[in-house]
Amino acid sequence: MKTFTIPVPTEFDFNLSLDFLKRSPREILHRCEETSVTKLLKVDHDAVLFNVQQQDRENLRIHVLNTKLTLSIKNTLEIYIRDWFDLDTDIKPFYTLSAKDKYMKNLVEKFYGYRIVGQPDLFESIIWAVLGQQINLSFAYTLKQRFVEQFGVKMIFNGIDYHLFPRPDVVALLNDDVLLPLQFSRQKSKYVVTISEAFASNEISKEKLAGLSLQNAKEKLMKIKGIGNWTANYALMKTFHYPDAFPLEDAGVHNAIKNLKRMKEKPTLDQVKTFYKKYRGWEAYATLYLWKSL
Repeated sequence: MKTFTIPVPTEFDFNLSLDFLKRSPREILHRCEETSVTKLLKVDHDAVLFNVQQQDRENLRIHVLNTKLTLSIKNTLEIYIRDWFDLDTDIKPFYTLSAKDKYMKNLVEKFYGYRIVGQPDLFESIIWAVLGQQINLSFAYTLKQRFVEQFGVKMIFNGIDYHLFPRPDVVALLNDDVLLPLQFSRQKSKYVVTISEAFASNEISKEKLAGLSLQNAKEKLMKIKGIGNWTANYALMKTFHYPDAFPLEDAGVHNAIKNLKRMKEKPTLDQVKTFYKKYRGWEAYATLYLWKSL
């Protein structure tokens, strides 16, 4: 047998997660079909290709495609997938808060079971946030596609290419000569290499941040040139699922609040902070549903 199941909470809608994963045709790190997603993951020293789909309302079905299903692979994939779809967060308290908010209530009813689709790899999470700075989402995916194709590992299975994100030690050796032709800005090129050097030297790692408070984790990340407040919050929200991590300055958040409240102008930072007050401790999920409203 190459399959196993993972139980899911009642407040989880796999199709909404799948919709998020389908948001760009240029996405290169997973491949979505109508009802499933296939992804390549490094497990120990092997690249394991696996497919995730809904088996029934209570379980996801995981199918390993390219190798035998060992206990080590099963355990690694289960941890990864539970993290990827944020299955271990009890979001009922957020739903209780949103039920009292006329602006958020309808969003939650419409997208019930929508969860943060995370990026369990902290390095990938931060680099993706940097790639997306000050450009539109479509071009950010183009940059990521070029970056992964050029410097990541590729596996061909049944005639289809699957990719792993480039390793920090590989990216740390790059420079402007190879990154600028991919249409990286000079600043983005320097930031990507500097951040990669920090990971390659173990100055920063997922393990070193695990268990820290949000503030302490942010401080450690922001010591590295190229990681500002928005990037740190985004990565901590997507990789560690800190419920109170959220990018306050995010333009999408401001637009969503403006639309929901039918404001003539974008809200000020103080107005954004006021909106979030009722969601203290659940800012990440408030942000998720605001983004979804767009």
